[in-house]
Amino acid sequence: MITVGDELLSGDTVNTNANWLAGELSDRGVVVPRILSVADDRATIAEHAREYAATFDAVIVTGGIGSTPDDVTMEAVADAFDREMAPTDLTLESVERRLETVRERIPDREFDVDVEAEAAVPNGSRPLLTDAGLAPGCVIEGVYVMPGIPDELRAMFATVADEFAGDRRSRFLYTVEPESNIVPALEAAMERFDVAVGCYPDREADHNRLKLTATDDDALDDAAAWLLSNVNASETPVRRNWD
Repeated sequence: MITVGDELLSGDTVNTNANWLAGELSDRGVVVPRILSVADDRATIAEHAREYAATFDAVIVTGGIGSTPDDVTMEAVADAFDREMAPTDLTLESVERRLETVRERIPDREFDVDVEAEAAVPNGSRPLLTDAGLAPGCVIEGVYVMPGIPDELRAMFATVADEFAGDRRSRFLYTVEPESNIVPALEAAMERFDVAVGCYPDREADHNRLKLTATDDDALDDAAAWLLSNVNASETPVRRNWD
């Protein structure tokens, strides 16, 4: 996943898109091995899009599509695969339809939009269109280019969500035991059942959340059962009783 925007690196904007997408993908069994945030720099975006496309099954790039000067993501992805930019019949129709909707909603405002530039996508790419935003996204060489505005991103991801599926499954357990007390049990579970186990302290809830992840449902169930028998853990959140 590549999230684009100077505002992310300066701290002006919280990168909620990365968090939301990672959760959506994980829920679908997909492993997200890397999340990278980069500036609105065309060469940098192109370099990493090309590298990640050659390394991973799919790449999602968010942010920096549109018509403002810092919106260089679509052109950068075109550069990554030596493609020219051009509108398609579908993207032209989509942009014109969205503009008409905006004009109807704000009739007293003039909109100076270069429709062809707004509708341009890399040659040979598959446009991604929604009614949530003006600029189209696209898919090219396994790279999914999507908007950075959260509502627009979520609407566009919904159009391709079924294209993302994996075999990773997770279960959660909860324990009030200190991390140091359960390290041997967690290591043993990982060795016995070929599962990954993460331990995440939740100070507000005053417990540790254990996340078990595996590609085999039986291994996942067996590891959870073993930990429930060998660690003071529960399948529902618990709190320490200080009384």
